Amino acid sequence: MAHFNLENELSNALSLDAPLSKGPVPRWQRKALESSLSNLSISSQHDTTLLNKSSSRSRPTSPKKTLEEWNKRVTPGRGSKSPLPDQGDRFIPHRGAMQFELGHYLLTKSKSEENLSPNSSHYRKAMSENILGTDISNFRILAYKNKAPQAPSGHSNVLKILYSSTKNPGSTKKATRHIPQTCDRILDAPEILDDYYLNLIDWSCTNILAVALHETLYLWNGSTGEIQQLLEMPSHTDYISSVAWLPEGNVLAVGTSTSEVQLWDVAAEKRIRTMKSHTARVPSLSWNAYILSSGCRTGVIHHHDVRVQEHHVGTLASHTQEICGLRWSLDGRHLASGGNDNLVNVWTADAGIGQADAQPIHTFNEHQAAVKALAWCPWQQNVLATGGGTADRHIRFWNCSLGTSLNAIDTKSQVCAILWSKEYKELISGHGFANNELIIWKYPSMMKVCELTGHKSRVLNLAMSPDGTTVVSAGADETLRLWNCFAVDASKKKAVAGPIHKSDLMKQTIR
Repeated sequence: MAHFNLENELSNALSLDAPLSKGPVPRWQRKALESSLSNLSISSQHDTTLLNKSSSRSRPTSPKKTLEEWNKRVTPGRGSKSPLPDQGDRFIPHRGAMQFELGHYLLTKSKSEENLSPNSSHYRKAMSENILGTDISNFRILAYKNKAPQAPSGHSNVLKILYSSTKNPGSTKKATRHIPQTCDRILDAPEILDDYYLNLIDWSCTNILAVALHETLYLWNGSTGEIQQLLEMPSHTDYISSVAWLPEGNVLAVGTSTSEVQLWDVAAEKRIRTMKSHTARVPSLSWNAYILSSGCRTGVIHHHDVRVQEHHVGTLASHTQEICGLRWSLDGRHLASGGNDNLVNVWTADAGIGQADAQPIHTFNEHQAAVKALAWCPWQQNVLATGGGTADRHIRFWNCSLGTSLNAIDTKSQVCAILWSKEYKELISGHGFANNELIIWKYPSMMKVCELTGHKSRVLNLAMSPDGTTVVSAGADETLRLWNCFAVDASKKKAVAGPIHKSDLMKQTIR
């Protein structure tokens, strides 16, 4: 009898793995039966038999609802509106091909079965096609029978509209213009004097750059690249301290360490005249029509009328130390002077002419170091920009009509020169200790547009080409660097109609 008990125990244990013969029909079978009703793919008699069997086992307490009735349901809170015609409140994809036994095998098969040899995989494929009628390697566990219906005409995605409405198209940052980070050309400037107070370069309206290298003055033609020597001081101990071109011609004014102011006709390579009125070197010069103003190391400014023999027609004596910055406004109504006494004075055009003791209309004393960098705004002619030395490092803006301060920016470096760009409403500054760089600023926000580096020592002077596109910087590292930092946009060039002007021709040849 013992072996009969063993058989009974084995049969009971094996029956646990056998499929269930009693109990309710699984949910996936009920769903398959309901879908078969909607598709009408099997006979009605067979459907009635299966439904009677399932109803006799599951006994639901609520009334039955057909598939059509469930599709007509409306989500609470949405009313009777539907995003798609003849559909419910949302699309529910119908899944088919759910063979759980085969799906369970595909999910639990080991990695070794996936990396079969070609012969084994071919044998496995042939066996699956013969037994199951399909290749199980391409079998999908879940498959959608129907694709989602397309939206009706005129339908708009509410979420898409909501997302796009939160973005402000005007907040997108516009792409800034391209500014080359390296200079276009480097010219050697041997023996250039490393003196903060001197003004040793200037660019003429005829595209000629004047450069003073100790006792020698050279001219560089920006159109042809030719270099010529204009003058040389008689003694090696003497040197050229300042240069300034007449705005409308080929006349160059030259200040020397011997207290002279010389006028040269560059076309004829001839000295026109020598004017002597100072008692020390002349580090700054500025033209206003036929009046040439010169600043001296003694702190005195002289006006020279170059048309008459008695050239000295006026004196301004308000500074107490060397005049290192001197600049006439574009309209010729005011003269700005900066000195080693940390002062900025603004004078009228007739100040000092026929007057014994002329006084400036404005004196600004906010700078804490010598003021060499002076520049008048080309589109706001009453605005003056000034820059201080190492102990100050600030760029300051002044309203010279009211005598008030407009703004002040700490540049963190010695300010040696300032130039305005009318094309882009910007200004560029040259700096010494400690960064030895050029900085382009957006006016009036004074946000940094670009930093140009390359000089190994401080930038002594800046000058701009006559077309306003190129800036040349003279460094104490004995180099001149040309920066194409204000080039006009090519699209704007094409939009301008008419003949080619001389400035456009120079812009093409200076690169």
